[in-house]
Amino acid sequence: MRFDFLTINQRKFIAEFIGTFVLVVCATGSIVLDAKLGGSLGLGFMAFAPAIGAAVMIFRFAKISMANFNPAVTVGFLITKHISVRLFPLYFTAEIIGALLGTVFVKYVIGTEANLGANFPNYSYPISLIFGVEVLATVFLMGMVMIVIHTNGLRGIGWITIGSVIGLDVFCLSFISGASMNPARSLAPAIFSGAISDLWLYWSATFIGSAIVAIIYRKLKDRLPIANKNHH
Repeated sequence: MRFDFLTINQRKFIAEFIGTFVLVVCATGSIVLDAKLGGSLGLGFMAFAPAIGAAVMIFRFAKISMANFNPAVTVGFLITKHISVRLFPLYFTAEIIGALLGTVFVKYVIGTEANLGANFPNYSYPISLIFGVEVLATVFLMGMVMIVIHTNGLRGIGWITIGSVIGLDVFCLSFISGASMNPARSLAPAIFSGAISDLWLYWSATFIGSAIVAIIYRKLKDRLPIANKNHH
C-alpha cells in the first residue's frame, strides 16, 4: 500500500484511520467472536487479538503518523509536542472515524453479540479502584509508547513491545476496568449498541493516564540519556 501521490497530512490521516479501524476490529471483534462461540476462545484470544493488530499497524504506519490509533495517545503527544496543535484535529478525526467504521465492520461481518465488544467495568469493585485501574492501564501503554519513541523513534522492535503492553493490560486488568486504554475503541461499540452508560469512565481515565505520562516525560526528557530527534 503506497500513498506517494498524497500529501503528508493526507498520508497521516489515512494511516491513523486504517490503524484505528484494524485495532478496533481486532479488539472488539475478538470479544464478539468469543461470545458468538460461547466463550470458547477465552481471555487469551481477546488479549492477543488487539495486541497483534496494534503491533502490525504500528510496524506498518509508524514512519507515517507515529501510529497513535488512540485519542488518548494523541493528547499525550500533543502535551509532549510530538504532534502540533494544527495536526491534532486531523489525528482525532481520523481515529474516531476509523473506530466507528471498525465497529460497523464488526456488526455486519462478525456479529452483534456482547454489545459489539463494548467495554464494561466490573462494578463488584469500588468505582475508585475501577477508575484507578483504567488510569493505570493507560499509564502502562503511554509509558511504553514514550519509552519506545525516546529510545529508538519507533524503529526496531518497538511495535512488538507496545502491542505486548496492550495484550497484557487486557489480560491482567480487563476483569476490573475493561482495560480500554483507548476512548475511540470504547466509543464506537457503545454508540452502535446503545451501551453508553460507562463511556464517562473511558473518556476520562484514559486521557488522565496518558496526560500523566506525557507531563512526566516533558519534565524529565532533558535528563534522560537518549534524546529523541523524531518529533513530527
